[in-house]
Amino acid sequence: MIACHECDLLQRERPVPVNGVLRCCRCRAALYRRQTGGLDRPLAYALAALALFALANAFPIVGLSVNGDLVETTLFGSVRVLYRDGMWPLAALIFVTTLLMPLLQALGIVWLLLPLRLGRRPYRADLVFRLLHVAQSWGMTEVLILGLLVALVKLAHIASVVPDIALWSFGALMLLLAAAAAAFDPRELWARLEGPPDVSRHAAAEAAAAPSAHSSAIWPASLAASASFSAPTAAGCLRCVCHDCGLLSAPLTEADDGAHRHALRCTRCGSRLHLRKPNSLARTWALLLAALVLYLPANLLPVMHTSSLFGAQKDTIMSGVVYLWTSGSWPLAVLVFIASIAVPMLKILAIGFLAASANLRSRWQPVQRARIYRAVEMVGRWSMLDIYVIAILTALVQFNALATITAGPAAIAFGAVVVLTMFAAMSFDPRLTWDTRQITHGTSS
Repeated sequence: MIACHECDLLQRERPVPVNGVLRCCRCRAALYRRQTGGLDRPLAYALAALALFALANAFPIVGLSVNGDLVETTLFGSVRVLYRDGMWPLAALIFVTTLLMPLLQALGIVWLLLPLRLGRRPYRADLVFRLLHVAQSWGMTEVLILGLLVALVKLAHIASVVPDIALWSFGALMLLLAAAAAAFDPRELWARLEGPPDVSRHAAAEAAAAPSAHSSAIWPASLAASASFSAPTAAGCLRCVCHDCGLLSAPLTEADDGAHRHALRCTRCGSRLHLRKPNSLARTWALLLAALVLYLPANLLPVMHTSSLFGAQKDTIMSGVVYLWTSGSWPLAVLVFIASIAVPMLKILAIGFLAASANLRSRWQPVQRARIYRAVEMVGRWSMLDIYVIAILTALVQFNALATITAGPAAIAFGAVVVLTMFAAMSFDPRLTWDTRQITHGTSS
């Protein structure tokens, strides 16, 4: 038996063709993908990514030439400039999302798979697997690449732009990390670590766990998606599904009640287990309101200060969009407008709608609300685009009296909006969308 991590529906595993995806028959969430190539392909991709990561950080990303003066910067150099200018929250955010997390992602895959390739068991595989899950959520190399392209367009109007080897290295690194993540199969990893399953014991456990009235059911999608269909859920059977490795826990007992229930951990990867995320809606609303408060200064205050021989200029996010549009780069202007202005507000509205409907225990279109939740999770990271543009511009445009760009106060506010909305989406428990009536087994909202 498996349980959907988004709607909590209990269902039996079904055979999946090579490169196929098994989806929940109720909410259509992807339960798992069957990969080809075993564990060798992601290991090869991760090793190549580590080599490119070293190359990308050893050489400058881009150079800017003005009147014979050449200014070059690495990604870490951009972080250092922001820190020197007093923008340490922004520097920390860029360091974590573009340097630390991509490195942890590649290292985590190598740490887990290389020992298996050599016939050994990786040390603390449970902890490394959890760190890998976090790194994949917060690593934003693909957004960085897009930010670099936008920055190059802006810099081309100031001086001669000289792309360096690190720019191409980061592009290749982005592709390799994406390929490693796509080829990495957690189910095969745990199958290798745990060894062949005890078939008789596994069958007995499934028979004991499955609800008797639905023990052989594979729910038709039209029936399972119906709000009036009382489908068996993991929480209804007092079982927790691990959001990191997908393992369905054994049924909770009376001894697991009270404070002990909040200390439950997955027996496989060690992640915390909950029937529902504790205080999910309260935390979601708190993070959402904080993001909404910061959204106004993020868009009204200057995000960059430019000083030159012709005077000083303060730019907001919207003025940057206007500049790109009037300079003929309208595709990038549209892209920046969507990523930096439209997406954050739409995320706030979407998460607010999901939280409000969960508070009201609405039965309206749960499948559509599940799709909204997945869309919010997918596009959330792209709002970091403007932050990376600012980092590159402030690091490169440092020509003393000739021209200097520094980050403005709105940059920190905007970065906080992005992080808060991402945390709000993570805090929201999508299973609450399907809880159309109060679950009596200790659900916390």
